[in-house]
Amino acid sequence: MGGQYRITGDKYPRMRRPRRRGRLVLMVVASVAVLGVGGWGTLQLIDVFTGGGKQAAAAGPKADCATKASPSASTGTTTDSAVPKPAQITVNVYNATPRSGLAKSTADELKKRGFKIGDVGNASAQWDKKVKGTGVLLGPAASLDTSLPVLATQLTGAERRTEATRKGSTVDLIIGTAFKDLTAKAAADKALAALAGPEPTASASPKACS
Repeated sequence: MGGQYRITGDKYPRMRRPRRRGRLVLMVVASVAVLGVGGWGTLQLIDVFTGGGKQAAAAGPKADCATKASPSASTGTTTDSAVPKPAQITVNVYNATPRSGLAKSTADELKKRGFKIGDVGNASAQWDKKVKGTGVLLGPAASLDTSLPVLATQLTGAERRTEATRKGSTVDLIIGTAFKDLTAKAAADKALAALAGPEPTASASPKACS
C-alpha cells in the first residue's frame, strides 16, 4: 500500500466482537430460566395444598358417605339366653307393712302375669316394717343378672339384693311401706320386652357410595 501510512512489523491488530451484547443476551436467558423454575415450583405448591383441583373436589362426597350410622344391637348385662321367662321364675311374696292382704293380692297379680307363686304371707322379723321403699327383691347370687331383673320389671323402684349362702332359684318379693301397686302391666310388659331383646342402637359403619 502506498501513501502516507504504512503497516510495519509482523503484528496486526485483532478484530474483537463487542462484549456488551453477549453479556446482555446471557442475562436475559438466565432471567427467563429463573422465572420458569419459580413458576413451576409455585404450581407444585398449589397442587399440594389443593389436592389437585378436581381430585380434591371429588374426594369430598366420598369421604362424607364413607361412614354412615347403621343400627347394631347393643349388649347389656343380660343376654337372651340368660334372661328367664316369668313362667320359669318362682316368687315368694311377703308383706312387710302393717296393711293386711297385700301379699295375697300381689301374688295373685303376679300369677296372672305368668310368674309361678311360692310362699305367700307376712315377712319375717328381719324385714317386718323395716322396708321403707316399694319393696326388696331377694334371691341367690345367681339370680342377680337373671331372675331379679325380670321380677324388677313388675315393681318399679324395688331394691335388689342377693344372699351368698342361699340355695335354689326361688326369689322373694318383700313388700315395703311405700308400696302402692305393681307397675302397670303395659309398662311392665314393655320393660320385659326390652330386657329380653334390647333395641338396636346406631353405630358408625362403612357404607359404599354410589
